[in-house]
Amino acid sequence: MLRILLADDHAVVRQGVRRILAEAFAQATFGEARNAHELLRLVGSERWDILVLDLAMPGGNGLDALKQIKHDHPQLPVLILSIYPEDQYAVRTIRAGAAGYLNKESAPEELVQAIRRILQGGEYISELVGNALVVHARHEDDQPLHRHLSDREYQVLCLIASGKEAGEISTELALSPKTISTYRARLLEKMNMKTNAELTQYAIRNGLV
Repeated sequence: MLRILLADDHAVVRQGVRRILAEAFAQATFGEARNAHELLRLVGSERWDILVLDLAMPGGNGLDALKQIKHDHPQLPVLILSIYPEDQYAVRTIRAGAAGYLNKESAPEELVQAIRRILQGGEYISELVGNALVVHARHEDDQPLHRHLSDREYQVLCLIASGKEAGEISTELALSPKTISTYRARLLEKMNMKTNAELTQYAIRNGLV
């Protein structure tokens, strides 16, 4: 029996994805995780054939959860289903071990197609993601400044640029405010900038928010 784990903090999204997949995979059973804690508990305690994972997870975040899951359970295939456009996080999640990346605005048929391909042992890479991977590989030394940030620094950049305060970022990433300040200082140094306004302007110019 096919076992599918859905990890998303919005019940409406989980129910919608579950309904779409239940129609396509009649024999499937489902599990649901509302936050990073539930996700890691379910992955560690039960067997799953595939995980459909959102990147924005309370109590942590999907990118960190993905890295931990792929470290502890490398055979579990993970499809990222995110509100973030492919050009923002797809390359980072694929490099972290995801078997595919889909935007939540994708058609239901594409979600089913991605699940089928991954369950058959393949990967689901859209044309946009494929092009981004090729560009990244060919021009790694000639990338925009944000491409050289660590995953955590990049997350902090995007959250600052979206208008969130340090306390909100701390809560979303499950890190202390002091740690957030450290990451902010690092990314400012790497990008040769001094203020949040400069970071925000850069993020807007490069389509990160």
